[in-house]
Amino acid sequence: MAFESHKEIGDLSKNHNSSELHPQSQLVPYRANCNSFPIQKSSSHRKSHFKQPLNQNPKVIPSKSILKSKEPEPNSRNTGSATPNATYQSFTDLPSAVICEILKCLDPKELGIVSCVSTQLNNLISDLHGWKKFYFDRWGPHSPPVDPQNEKPSWKEMFVERDFRAKSFMGRFTMDTLHGHTEAVRSVFVLVSAKLIFTGGYDYVVRMWDLEEGFSIGASRSLGCTIRAISADSDLLVAGGTDAFIQCWKAVEGNPHLFDLTSSNSNSNFEFRLWGHEGPITCLGLDSMRIYSGSWDMTVRVWDRSSMECVTKLRHRDWVWALCPRDNTVAVTAGKNLYIWEISTGEPLGLVLNPHKGNAYALARSHTGDLVFSGGEDGTIHMYDLNTRSDLVISSMWAPHTGAVNSLSFEYPWLVSCSTNGRIALIDVRKLVVSRKNNSESRARTVASGAGDIEPPQRMLHGFGCNLFSVDVGWDRIVCAGEEGVVRVWNFSQAIEMERRARALRSVRLENRMRRKKVQMEMMNGGTGGGPHCAAVLKKNALNGERNGVWHSKRGVGGKLKA
Repeated sequence: MAFESHKEIGDLSKNHNSSELHPQSQLVPYRANCNSFPIQKSSSHRKSHFKQPLNQNPKVIPSKSILKSKEPEPNSRNTGSATPNATYQSFTDLPSAVICEILKCLDPKELGIVSCVSTQLNNLISDLHGWKKFYFDRWGPHSPPVDPQNEKPSWKEMFVERDFRAKSFMGRFTMDTLHGHTEAVRSVFVLVSAKLIFTGGYDYVVRMWDLEEGFSIGASRSLGCTIRAISADSDLLVAGGTDAFIQCWKAVEGNPHLFDLTSSNSNSNFEFRLWGHEGPITCLGLDSMRIYSGSWDMTVRVWDRSSMECVTKLRHRDWVWALCPRDNTVAVTAGKNLYIWEISTGEPLGLVLNPHKGNAYALARSHTGDLVFSGGEDGTIHMYDLNTRSDLVISSMWAPHTGAVNSLSFEYPWLVSCSTNGRIALIDVRKLVVSRKNNSESRARTVASGAGDIEPPQRMLHGFGCNLFSVDVGWDRIVCAGEEGVVRVWNFSQAIEMERRARALRSVRLENRMRRKKVQMEMMNGGTGGGPHCAAVLKKNALNGERNGVWHSKRGVGGKLKA
């Protein structure tokens, strides 16, 4: 039946009419590709097949030379081009370009399963350009830290390594305490690409720390006000405080730590200030083209990075607590409300009134921008999906804290929050994202700790007896700070090493199991090509009466056989 249906498809091609060629001409290329899957047809079936009416025009009947030209070449399987009459026996017979387009429709997990089918598919999936998109959708276009001694890995290797590290937050950890601030720390920012930590607080200075070693690299001069917000990328570092200005540092070429904070003389080429707000600055954000700043003057200002001038002003009805830009939109929490603004037009795209009981202090967003998380004074965390519906509706909700949520940070798949109760909550949103893709309509789900059968967050980190003001997550670290004036770094690299050792042991066990199975199969087939180990087994079986070369177990002998 498979043969008949395949032939019918070839007969109905657009470029060739079924009455133009002799039916037997279609059998030659097909049988040439069927060496591994022989199909036997009865003579009666073949005779009935050739009883179809044929065109009697002799010019149309193909010659032997034409039939020979249609036979596929041995090395023409994956050349990337195909003739109109090409006949394919399996998925791998398709041109490489077509296979890559089909593979782009799969998610990373499905690609991993398909790569185990054959070496050809594994090579195509490894070189697939879709891995770069997968990486950007989950973790953004930020370049991860790469060992300078090794070559730059492929996007697939980077994706697999990052996804592997994301699972470490459920394992063991070590905690480092960084001392240097003399007052409470209000803001923490982790720059993963440069392995740097930036902190600021009530002591009026911005400090820079090494993410790996934990030592202090340098501190800025006193800025004369409380530092409430910090943001950075590989080219610019910005900090804002209660004096309504934005302190900016440009990266210095050749500096291994990017920014020179310790310079006593302020150089206008590398250090400058932006003025415009009329109240304390509470939040900052950066992208490749703009700087975003929110203030208690109830405005969000958008600055052009090339001219360093304010180009857009977004007005609200209450104090601005947090903002998070993505692409051409920016999410803002002002007072008790949540806003979604379009930057180019300055028009609101969405508004949520009173999502929390009290002010909405914290905000986070996925790198694609479709998921928005808000934390409020009531200790709850809400998730909004911008793709499911036109209006903003809560798709998921958690209540992990008994105090106000002061800060949120998201790195796929973990949402990390800190609260005034001195606790850090880790929430895995992987299952929610998968269910969101499978269901066309979003369903509200409540997840609270200690509420009967309702699922709590995946992990809670304790050890603080005071308020936590800011938290950030990067790579395999979680950095937080609060009222006690110290910076704590939760290091989960130990869990990664333990998992790698466990995987190595599992691979060794699997290899030994497959080797034993291979030896057993050779013994069952009567072969002696298994080396000295097989010879030893043969000798042992010979002493036991040969028993057809099979390893017997007492458990496998039935009662009748024993009798």
